[in-house]
Formats: sequence, C-alpha cells, structure tokens
Amino acid sequence: MSLRIIFILGSFLLLSACTDAPESSVDLPSPTPANTFGQASPPLDADAYYDKVLGALVGSAIGDAMGASTEMWHRTAIQKEYGYINGLTDALRSKSPEGTWDHNLVAGATTDDTRWKYFMGQYFAEKKNQISPDAFAEFISQYYQTLVKGLANEKSQNSTDALDQQMEKVNWIKEWARVTMAYQEGPTAYNRVLHRFYGGEMSCAGMLYTPMFGLINLNPEEAYTVAYDHALFDLGYARDISGLVAAMTSTAMATSDLDSVLQTIQYVDPYEYRNSRLIGRLSEGLANSADNMIERSTQIDLSDSTKIKIPKGFPGSKSEWMQLDAIYQGLEQEEKAIAFHAGEIWQILYAGLVYGDGDFRKTMAFIVNAGRDNDTVAAVAGMILGAQLGFRDLPDDLKQQTLKVNKSVLGIDLEQLAKNITQPLAN
Repeated sequence: MSLRIIFILGSFLLLSACTDAPESSVDLPSPTPANTFGQASPPLDADAYYDKVLGALVGSAIGDAMGASTEMWHRTAIQKEYGYINGLTDALRSKSPEGTWDHNLVAGATTDDTRWKYFMGQYFAEKKNQISPDAFAEFISQYYQTLVKGLANEKSQNSTDALDQQMEKVNWIKEWARVTMAYQEGPTAYNRVLHRFYGGEMSCAGMLYTPMFGLINLNPEEAYTVAYDHALFDLGYARDISGLVAAMTSTAMATSDLDSVLQTIQYVDPYEYRNSRLIGRLSEGLANSADNMIERSTQIDLSDSTKIKIPKGFPGSKSEWMQLDAIYQGLEQEEKAIAFHAGEIWQILYAGLVYGDGDFRKTMAFIVNAGRDNDTVAAVAGMILGAQLGFRDLPDDLKQQTLKVNKSVLGIDLEQLAKNITQPLAN
C-alpha cells in the first residue's frame, strides 16, 4: 500500500472519529469588559448642568474667536504677524461663507464653527426628543429652501446689501443641503452626492457640530452613536472621529479629570473600528502618534539654545519653546492634503489637549499657534474643556469679551442658547 493511500485512509478515519465523537461540554467564557463609559453619569443639578453647557458653548466660541484672525495660516506667518497668540485678536479678514460674515470684525468675533453650534441649538429646540438623521436632513434641507425663497424677496426690494447677506447664508449651507436633499431621495442619490462633498475629501464636517450631542447625551457611548448617525457628511474614519468628539464632550460633562476624557478613546468604540482588519482604529493611531511627538519633545537636546529666538508673547523659556517647536514639526510631518482633513484636525486636537494638560488658555494657545484650520480645532477643544471646567472656571477676560461680541455684533446669544438647551432637559 502506497504512502499516499495510507495517508488518505488515515485522514478519513481521523475525520470519522471526530465526527462520531460527542461534542465537548467545555465552553470557555469570552470577556465582557466592564464599560463604565457606556453608562450614563449621575444627573447634574440644574445649576451645574447649565454652567457646564454654557462653559462648553463659550469655550468653543473662544477657541473659534482666537483662531478667527489666522484661520488657515502657516504657523510661521502667525509668528511674524502676531508673535505667539495668547488671547483674542481682531478678526482682520475678508468675509466669506465659512468665515466671518462681515469684513474686519472686533476681537471675540467667531466663524462658521460657532454658527454651527447655534444652528444645532435650533435643531434641538425644534425637534426636541425626536432628533434623528432623517430629522436632521430635513432640518438642513428646509433651512436651505427657505433661504432660496428669500432671495426672491430681497431682489424685489432692490436691496443689493440685503441680497449679499442672503447669498452669504445660501453659499454657507448649499454644499451641505445638496447632501441632505440627496439623503432624503434615497441611498443611490445620497452615495453619489456624498462622495463629491467638498471635492470628495475626508473633511472634518461632522466635527463642526457633533460635539453638541455630548451636551444632551450624558452617556458617552450613546453620545457617540447619536453623533455618528448624524455625521451624514463624513467619509471613512471621519465618522469615528465625529462620534469620539461627542463622547469626549459627554465624558467632560461628568468629570473634571482630563485623563478620563482622553481615555474615552480606549473605551468607547461601539461600531468596533478597532477590529478593522489590517488597519485597526486609525483615530487611535493618530492619537498615539501625537502622544509620541510630545514624549519625544521632552528628550531633544536643549544644550544649544543660543540661536533660538522665542516668538514675542510666548510665556515660557527657550527650552520650552524648543520642545513646543519640536511638537509642531512632528505635526507638520503628518499634515494631510487639506488643512480641514478630519484626521489632521483630530491629531492636533489630541496633541493640544495632552500638551495643555487641562489648562484652558495653554491648550487654546498651542492649537491656535499651530496654524492650519486652527479655529476649528480650537473650537472643538474649547467645547470639551469648557464642558469639563464649566463657565465659572473659564478665563474671565476671554469669556466676557466673547460673550459680548457674539451677542452684540453677531446676534448669537450664547447664554440664551445654553438656557434653551438645558431647560427642556432639566425638566
């Protein structure tokens, strides 16, 4: 008998034995992690809740305002013009749909980042407990259609200034409305239009508004899923990031410990991005890379600092500037094709939170002086830290100026917005 035949017969007998044998009764249990991040935090009393919501809204507006004058600048251009920014500067810039809606506004003025927070407050108020992706798509589509109808009225009044203002609003929302109107039409139309949203690039669209879900969902995992499902404009892992910033904001509402906020990344992953084959969770990898940059900056050679020039206004020593500059260089090496790429904004956000270590002004300064899409990054970080610290513990000069200018110049009353959000939920 040949070896081949023996092998075949042996394999058959072994297979038969396995088939006839009784099934094992042994069943080793799989782990079920105790996910405290998936549990709702204890309810806040009305005053504490309002203080944290207002802190989040104002903190976000401060970050937006601090970056408004230098949005999309390179950090060397910022240093040349302003030195190292530690506070609010006049928004000396031309108006634009995504920027300020008027030319050269005073310090404290904000851009589309704060406008989106206000817009979401209106969405929460109108839809109340019935928020959903469908309701969100309808809300944006109806707003756009109302604006378009309003153009005819402005034309009939022969007011070119009023027409310009109306057009500014249309241009701001039309790219978004194109997606939501296609979403309402069906999956084929939605998929076709989604992949041309802002050129088909993985922009930070969801991050402009999803942190707001962390203010009304005090369960971080629930905040993540609601935000993720509302991220109708995001591609790929940008949706994971949009969910994460909502979950981090939710965690910040329940704690004053920054480490707990940062650990949200490890514990909140309801759609299992970490299990992505060959890739894993890219948002977590970017955060780890930022951590490594900060760690490496503490190990650079500081002996030759004689030729180092500290930017005007930098509050630290030459050694501290050299370390900060090393972090900036590391971030620049990982820049994406566009400054408002979700992955880039997320990485700078995470680096800023770690570097600032809970210090609001230090975190905002780190982010704003990094350049790129600095107002958006600072707006997200400001909402997270504002939720953590509360309005009372935000820097007084920054919060009072930002409150005043947003209300008197831009018509955005952040205090009233906080009341609108908290009162229905507190009752």
